[in-house]
Amino acid sequence: MSIPLRALDRAVEIVNLKKTFDGKDFVVNGMNLAIPKGSLTVIIGFSGTGKSVLIKHMLGLHRPTSGSLKVLGQEISNMSTEDLVRMRCRFGVLFQGAALFDDMTVLENVCFPLQEHRREWSLKKITEIAEQKLRLVGLDSKHYHKMPNQISGGMQKRTGLARALALDPEIIFYDEPTTGLDPILTEMVDNLILNTHQSRKGMTSVVVSHDLEAAFRIGDYIAMLDSGRCILFGTPEEFFKTDIELVRRFVNKGMKHA
Repeated sequence: MSIPLRALDRAVEIVNLKKTFDGKDFVVNGMNLAIPKGSLTVIIGFSGTGKSVLIKHMLGLHRPTSGSLKVLGQEISNMSTEDLVRMRCRFGVLFQGAALFDDMTVLENVCFPLQEHRREWSLKKITEIAEQKLRLVGLDSKHYHKMPNQISGGMQKRTGLARALALDPEIIFYDEPTTGLDPILTEMVDNLILNTHQSRKGMTSVVVSHDLEAAFRIGDYIAMLDSGRCILFGTPEEFFKTDIELVRRFVNKGMKHA
């Protein structure tokens, strides 16, 4: 279903978005999607349906072949590099593998975006804010001066999330945050996403995930992609009640084997 939203209520608004890399096959093929502000929305779908390509469009890493893509009310598909850099200061991103800088400590990793984009601030203020973000994600101060290879995978995820939150983003993107993790670590990351979202009033969270049980547990809304389109957008309850056969098969199989 589609939710009637005023333009001001849309964190992401996608209209007839298309993307081809070779001029023939469309990875995104007429995508329409509106993600409400303040929601936690999970994007699901079979492999190769355009999930990662879509989130890269939202981040301005890919330019669409045609169509419109607005994030926080701004059309980003034709932004200049300079404007995109400024726009991305309003985003946070947690990558699949945390993507920490190997030659920086935990604390330095979180300080990095602040040093890049808040250059007028003192080192003392930057350090205090970085420590605050690390506390927010539940990382003990005894780990702040360790290198990424000296902490566990779970701690690396927490550090990556603290860095994503450093600039107090209005919207945070999670790109397959639990891929390759064991069940215990997966549950920890899912809970971290949910708790972070609930603790930051008004922030929008967009999660690309293959984990259906987590999607239905933490998501306010779910968007299912197939063949480069969004075939269903709605609440978890609406997914369980849908008559769309492909969605029913995907959900039943995913929940059964999750």
